[in-house]
Amino acid sequence: MANNAIRVRYAPSPTGHLHIGNARTAIFNYLFARHNKGKFIIRIEDTDTKRNVADGEKSQLDNLKWLGLDWDEGPDVGGDYGPYRQSERKDIYTPLIQQLMDEGKAYESYRTEEQLTADCDAQKARGEMPHYEYEYAGMTEDEKAQAIADAKAKGLKPVIRFRVPKNHDYTWDDIVKGKVSFNSDTIGGDFVIRKRDGMPTYNFAVVCDDHLMKISHVFRGDDHVANTPKQLMIYEAFGWKAPKFGHMSLIISADTGKKLSKRDESVLQFIEQYRKLGYLPDAMFNFILLLGWSPVGEDEIFNKKEFIKMYDETRLSKSPAKFDSKKLEWINNQYVKKADDSTIVDLALRQLIAGGNIPENPDNKTIEWARQLIMLYKREMSYMAQINDMASVFFEEPDQIDGDALAEISNDTAPVVLKEFLARIQKLDIFDSVEIFKTIKAIQKDTKIKGRQLWMPIRIAVTHEMHGPELPESVELVGKQKAIEHIKETLAQIDKA
Repeated sequence: MANNAIRVRYAPSPTGHLHIGNARTAIFNYLFARHNKGKFIIRIEDTDTKRNVADGEKSQLDNLKWLGLDWDEGPDVGGDYGPYRQSERKDIYTPLIQQLMDEGKAYESYRTEEQLTADCDAQKARGEMPHYEYEYAGMTEDEKAQAIADAKAKGLKPVIRFRVPKNHDYTWDDIVKGKVSFNSDTIGGDFVIRKRDGMPTYNFAVVCDDHLMKISHVFRGDDHVANTPKQLMIYEAFGWKAPKFGHMSLIISADTGKKLSKRDESVLQFIEQYRKLGYLPDAMFNFILLLGWSPVGEDEIFNKKEFIKMYDETRLSKSPAKFDSKKLEWINNQYVKKADDSTIVDLALRQLIAGGNIPENPDNKTIEWARQLIMLYKREMSYMAQINDMASVFFEEPDQIDGDALAEISNDTAPVVLKEFLARIQKLDIFDSVEIFKTIKAIQKDTKIKGRQLWMPIRIAVTHEMHGPELPESVELVGKQKAIEHIKETLAQIDKA
């Protein structure tokens, strides 16, 4: 493989936030380029002006950078093959479209949307697949010229359609799917390459851009397979060599087995959403890469450098990739455990602020308290937003003790432990986990009560929870005053029972 000839691109539309599926496309192209010491290019496909959204491009690029991707050419870094926005390349497309028209390979079409809809309805009524019917069929050149003149006189604006060759097979050796073939008669007739507003369509612009930018390989989602024969026709019409294509498998929901749809709100599907929840970018990169690609061996956790070194496009799967949110949580938890404490504290602190559990501009004392709290839960968190629910006991006044918790302390030894603990912590000058631990051990020595009968009443009384992080640290973070109040309330509840 000639490494210096490898050029791949990720070409997002600025129509919204970065979707998981699009992020996967970007990552696969990025790794292919980096593994083969080729070039990775970003190109913005913004010709569909009606669907473009404000800051759509910025959102795409920001989230790609957050995932750890960098590129060699693009709208923000420049390069030798720009412009890198299709909306700025109209002067490039116009003469190429004219060339096809001059060669009789494309033509003006004045069929209105109403006429096209009526044609489609009639075809369906006859049991036919909807397709474009050549509007000048059976006309002489003079009749065709007159029809065009009449349409112009009515003020109609044309689209430009590409003349699809009849009964011609378009075949390619797909890097992922193997041999794929389409007959030209099955694609729906002559297709539009320039819209009424003068902008080129996707299938035309992408061919021109990929050729002029010397793209060698195109890796994209399986939903683009039907576009490929149309694009091969355009390559053929210009006499250009087509790149190698690889169409990656669909992503499906692990729960439903259905294609991951942007309309399915039961699954978070945009990178921005995971950022807001406090997922780690390296973990997201790792998880997304495993959607349709597998490394050699059983291990699944690697850093980006390792992925670049081991990446092999032949290991792209033909089978649908299952999006399993539980696996994502597991992978992120592995990264959380290994991450620097400062990174986790910073991310989780933001979540505590967003959740309204600490002030927006906390003082140093509050920050230190939050740091201790976050570190208590670090190993348990799959993503940072969980800290608000996991640590709710430290922010909300607990309900009355009931159920299993009440049963746990409904014995003769629980009041003994709680009264001793209450009396001793009231006398503590330093209320920290070290002194609290010493206090609990002293109660064990003096009362001979140990194990579950010693620790559980204190945990239930102070936090109203039967499970949680280390008890001395938990009591410290609840604070001396609240701990005393909670124990007194628990003793009063036991007395009434």
